[in-house]
Amino acid sequence: MGSPEKNDNKGFFSAMTSGFSVFSNAMHRSVNGLLGYEGVEVINPEGGKEDAEEEAQRGRWKPEERDGYWKMMHKYIGSDITSMVTLPVIIFEPMTMLQKMAELMEYSYLLDQADTCEDPCMRMVYASSWAISVYFAYQRTWKPFNPILGETYEMANHGGITFLAEQVSHHPPMSAGHAENEHFTYDVTSKLKTKFLGNSVDVYPVGRTRVTLKKDAVVIDLVPPPTKVNNLIFGRTWIDSPGEMIMTNMTTGDKVVLYFQPCGWFGAGRYEVDGYVYNSAEEPKILMTGKWNESMSYQPCDLEGEPLPDTELLEVWHVADIPTNDKFDYTFFAHKLNSFDTAPRNLLASDSRLRPDRFALEMGDLSKSGTEKSSLEERQRAEKKIREAKEHKFAPRWFDLTEEVTSTPWGDLEIYHYNGKYTEYRTAIGNPDNIDHVDNKEIPFNPWQYVNLSTE
Repeated sequence: MGSPEKNDNKGFFSAMTSGFSVFSNAMHRSVNGLLGYEGVEVINPEGGKEDAEEEAQRGRWKPEERDGYWKMMHKYIGSDITSMVTLPVIIFEPMTMLQKMAELMEYSYLLDQADTCEDPCMRMVYASSWAISVYFAYQRTWKPFNPILGETYEMANHGGITFLAEQVSHHPPMSAGHAENEHFTYDVTSKLKTKFLGNSVDVYPVGRTRVTLKKDAVVIDLVPPPTKVNNLIFGRTWIDSPGEMIMTNMTTGDKVVLYFQPCGWFGAGRYEVDGYVYNSAEEPKILMTGKWNESMSYQPCDLEGEPLPDTELLEVWHVADIPTNDKFDYTFFAHKLNSFDTAPRNLLASDSRLRPDRFALEMGDLSKSGTEKSSLEERQRAEKKIREAKEHKFAPRWFDLTEEVTSTPWGDLEIYHYNGKYTEYRTAIGNPDNIDHVDNKEIPFNPWQYVNLSTE
C-alpha cells in the first residue's frame, strides 16, 4: 500500500504525520516557456512523463477559452473564489452542491452496520469507511452548480433514507443537510473556503458533520481533510486530498485517525489511506489501510500498532461497479440523484432537479445552460436588493440558525439545525386534512421562475 516505513519504537504506521506542507508533492513544472504564463505550475500526477508545455495544452479547454479564462482569473490569485467569480458552464457537471452532499448516502449501509455492531472499535471501522467511500465520487473534476438561496434537494427510495438539503446562506455560501433512516440520523452544516493559486485551488471543508447511531444513541463527529484541485486551467485536471481525516465517537471517546497520502513523484502514494482506530485510552486497536478510490480493509493490532498474530486483513468496503465511458464520470448512484426515481411524491418546486441551467447541461445544451445560469444569478442579485430595501432577512424553511458556533481547523462555523418542519410537511401532504397545521402553506414555490424566496 506504500505505507510509511516501520518505526521500531512506535509501530507500523508511526511515520504518518499530518501537515499541509505535503499539499503538492507531485511533479511540478512551471510553464515558463508559454508567453504570458510565467510561473504557472502544471502538476503531472504521472511524474512528468510529458513536457510541461505539452501537458499544459491538454485538458477540456479549447486554447482560446483557456487563454481568455486565464486573463480573467489570474487577478484572483490568493483569493477565496467560493462565490466571487462567475464561472463558465464548460467546467460544470449537471449536479448542484446539494446533490453532491447527498452522494455521501451511496454506501449508507455501512452506517446501518455501525449501528448494529456490538464491538465499539468495529463500529468506528464501519463509520469511517462510510466517510471515505464518497471520495471516489469526489475525484470527479467537474464543478457542481452553486445552489441559489432557498434551493433544496430531496432524496427518497434509497435504503429507507429520507434526505433533505437546503441552501441557507448565499454570502458566505452555506448549505445544511439532514438524513435519516431506522439506524441513523445525519446532520451537516457546510461552508467551503477556497484559496485560488493560479492553476490550482485549495478547498477547505469548513463544516460540521454529525452522525447519531440510534441503537445506542452514539454521536459521531467527522473532520475531513482538505482537497486540492490541480491543473484547473492548464493541463488535465485532477484532485488530491492529502491530510488527516478524524472521526470521533463523542459518546465513548473512541477515535479514528486516517492519513490520506499525498500524490508523490510518479504517482507514488496517490489514493492511499492508512491509520488506526483508537479506544478511549488512545490505544491503537485496529489498523486500517486501503485506497479511497478502490476499497478499505482492517486488521486487529497490538499496542505498538502491529498486526496481531493469526489475524488477517479483511475488506470492509469496496467501490461499486461504475458505468464505462461516462461523460461526467458519474457513478450509477450519481445518475440516480438526477433521476425522479429517487424523488418523493409532490417534489418541492425548489428542488435542484428542476433547475433549468442544470437540466440544460444534462441534455447537452451548453449554450442554454449558460444563458439560464446567468439569468438565475441576475435574478438572485435583484432579489437580494429587494430584500435589503425592505429590510427583510432571509430565513431558511427547513433549518434554523442556532446560537452555536463551532471551531474547525479552517475557521469558525455557525450551526444550522434541522427544525422538523419538513417531516410535518411530508406528513401533511400525505393527509390533506392536516395541511392547515403546517407552516409555510404556500409551499411548493417555483424559485426558478421567480427568485423571491425570502420576501414574504
